[in-house]
Amino acid sequence: MLVRMSLVVLCSTVTAYGQAGASRGDSGERTGSKRIAIIELARSSPSVVADSHLSAHSGEQREFRLLATNKTSTMQKEMNDAADSGFHFEGTMGGETSFGGSEVVVIMSRDPSIPKKRYEYKLLATSKTSTMQKELQEAGNAGFEFKGQSVYSSTFGGKEVVVILERDTEAKSSQWEYKLLATKKTSTMQKELNEAGSEGFTFVGVTVGDTLIGGREVVSILRRPALK
Repeated sequence: MLVRMSLVVLCSTVTAYGQAGASRGDSGERTGSKRIAIIELARSSPSVVADSHLSAHSGEQREFRLLATNKTSTMQKEMNDAADSGFHFEGTMGGETSFGGSEVVVIMSRDPSIPKKRYEYKLLATSKTSTMQKELQEAGNAGFEFKGQSVYSSTFGGKEVVVILERDTEAKSSQWEYKLLATKKTSTMQKELNEAGSEGFTFVGVTVGDTLIGGREVVSILRRPALK
């Protein structure tokens, strides 16, 4: 009985294997047919393949501009000058550079084929977190959206929190309500973040650095759509 069962299992396995092999063979033939068709298309119309390759990569071309200054008021002007030529904000950082000393650095980019103004920028810089909260809200009321933040030592303002905001001139303007949290204790920050989260605020950025009034602080920024 055991021998008969073994023979049945063996026969079933061989049959299934044969069917699977036939299926793979059919699939291979179909795949081969597709490859032949593609090769024939390339031979008959090489421009079609070339155009498809260019269109797939044309959107990846970017032109970059790096802005660096030790005056935050100058940076806002330079950002908007770049935006007039179609550049868009990518990132920012404040710190020491080899030649410029303490500077705020901003990277912007654009699609070379679309040198068109679309964005407007506002840079906020202050050593007082209470002032930053007020200025953030004024920018939010005007439709500016948070894009980045840093802490840096300016020539005249001392150690400042720097926030960059953007407004899309082609999109429908949305107003934002901002909340700035600043504390020396991370445990306190977690508590305040959760309290803000329960009120519908979402996190957008954080920095750790020295501010003139608070000393070394954790500064977090959150936002939510403005209540209408």
